[in-house]
Amino acid sequence: MIVTIKDVAKKANVAPSTVSRVIANSPRISEKTKKKVREVMEELGYHPNFQARSLAAKSTQAIGVIMPNSAYYAFQNPFFPEVLRGISTSAHDNKYGIYLSTGSTEDEIYNEVTSMVLGRRVDGVILLYSRINDKTMNFLQSSNFPFVVVGRPDEHDERISYVDNDNIFITKQVTNYLIDLGHQNIAFVGGSTDFVVTVDRLNGYKLALKDAGISFKKEYMVFEDFIKENGRKAIESLMNLNDPPTALVTQDDLIAYEMISHLEDMGIRVPQDISIVSFNNLMLSEHSKPPLTSIDICIYQLGFEATKCLLEKISIPDTLPKRITIPTKFIERKSCEQKK
Repeated sequence: MIVTIKDVAKKANVAPSTVSRVIANSPRISEKTKKKVREVMEELGYHPNFQARSLAAKSTQAIGVIMPNSAYYAFQNPFFPEVLRGISTSAHDNKYGIYLSTGSTEDEIYNEVTSMVLGRRVDGVILLYSRINDKTMNFLQSSNFPFVVVGRPDEHDERISYVDNDNIFITKQVTNYLIDLGHQNIAFVGGSTDFVVTVDRLNGYKLALKDAGISFKKEYMVFEDFIKENGRKAIESLMNLNDPPTALVTQDDLIAYEMISHLEDMGIRVPQDISIVSFNNLMLSEHSKPPLTSIDICIYQLGFEATKCLLEKISIPDTLPKRITIPTKFIERKSCEQKK
């Protein structure tokens, strides 16, 4: 005999609509009621027909996850598997699936997102990046479609829900850490200037120098495009300056690893000759040589909270935009030392 939603409602002494909301994990239902209804569902062996529910409710029970470039390149960076782990956990808890983007250029990403939205293939979207003047984000906002950004939006951030670290403050703090170690010649090795995270971290670096009365030098800046083109040449351009840096603030651990490798080939020792601090605190950070001082930006939590925020927007469309700031942890290891 097939168990129906009405059987569950009768046994749990609630309305069928309440059972339906429990299945959808609606925030309007108390945890006590959810627990009672779920226990009855398990006792009776009731399994919701999510396909039928999706058709009836015009819901896909899926969210789109959009990366800044193709999955092939994104997964070379351990940030993305970890943020996806947080997204997957939260989505699974709420009976949602994930639709992963495959576009590799800005235009391909835009076309894929418009297809997702207009074709109603997903109920909402998570952007795993914040690009300056991003037409995909502009499209989502103008379409009034549920979306959340991992990263601070370039503009209209008061109208957009996003989850981020306080990158300006964090980078100011790590630059101050190097200044307190006696370093004055500090270089900034950043990501792409197309992305807000790079701009925010550069601003934090500049603020620390300004507060310490240290002149900002353009020649102490190197960005991702130059590093991708020739990482060895990028670090050589810094170390061959008349007044080379004695410390580096790097965009992430992957760039830091590359810099350490090139420095070693050049006979420059870390931290004896140059100190390095980085971001992300990847698994290999403590096993690198030397172990890398890094900022743990809590990548898993960024994904988990972004998904939680998106599902709330899907469930309650009138939810006001939110800014969620994920705390970070400074992990001090052996890649920095007092300037001699």
